[in-house]
Amino acid sequence: MAKQTVALIPGDGIGPEVTRATQRVLEAAGAQIDWVELVAGATALEQGHDNVLPQRTLAAIAAHGVALKGPVTTPVGKGFKSVNVQLRQKLNLYAAIRPVRSLRGVNTRYEGVDIVIVRENTEGLYSGIENEIVPGVVTSLKVASQAACLRIARHAFQYAQRRHRGKITVFHKANIMKLSDGLFLDCARQVKKEFPQVEYDELIIDAGCMRLVQDPAKFDVLLMENLYGDLVSDLCAGLVGGLGVVPGSNIGDEAAVFEAVHGSAPDIAGKGIANPLALIMSSVMMLNHLGQTDVADHVKAAYNAVLAEGKSLTRDLGGSAGTEQFADAIIAKLPR
Repeated sequence: MAKQTVALIPGDGIGPEVTRATQRVLEAAGAQIDWVELVAGATALEQGHDNVLPQRTLAAIAAHGVALKGPVTTPVGKGFKSVNVQLRQKLNLYAAIRPVRSLRGVNTRYEGVDIVIVRENTEGLYSGIENEIVPGVVTSLKVASQAACLRIARHAFQYAQRRHRGKITVFHKANIMKLSDGLFLDCARQVKKEFPQVEYDELIIDAGCMRLVQDPAKFDVLLMENLYGDLVSDLCAGLVGGLGVVPGSNIGDEAAVFEAVHGSAPDIAGKGIANPLALIMSSVMMLNHLGQTDVADHVKAAYNAVLAEGKSLTRDLGGSAGTEQFADAIIAKLPR
């Protein structure tokens, strides 16, 4: 296979460390990738750019169609729009896909968790449309369009069918937001008719969250609008060990960005102790997206083996290994 070009945003804080470890693992596994390194977030400002998402970075991702992104900091209170929000809106990355599963060797209160959250990524309250009506009274506008609701529902059902998933559950609050969440439900029901083999269910989100923590093993694919998906995806990550052990992706028709969804952790940056697993897991999703499925399978099997063995875990997982030592352990488990 010819090498495929991927845009790379190492990020800041622990970003460069976990990115370097991920690149080492992919290279050792035989991934056919040419990297184009780019900047965003605090690093972009430090280099003199006037935006946390420089136009060159955005254009490169659009041109190559795929990016891998480490954790990026958007300075708070400086008037900058989040890097992640800009990427999703400007590249129309309308589907956030986050698989969450129990990992052998990562001890939590739950077993058998295997959930995929499909989140609409461009609308809802995250549209950022806010107004001060009169002093002391502010409104935020929740946006829902039929086109976006149909698009994310179809993506969820296609994903379920392709990955042999049996059931989709929509979390909603249509009992209160009858128009916006009602439209989301109407579109999901309409798309369901095209996929009779996929079971379908609906739950009011507060009841859904209660059932998630009672028995997450009862859920398969969860479909929801933007704000709900943001909250529930982090809740589900907590069921299996936190944001450090789950991957993330933002998918559109023309581009896809795969990322570690945890923060940049500046307090431990440069100490060589950060866990690169989330970005490595995200890179496996990226390899599958690129069609390099054999390499993806090898990397996944290798990190599963390291976790199960329990000898070379990073501190957040109860071990003492550093970032590079954890990467070395994964590389050692790859096929020769």
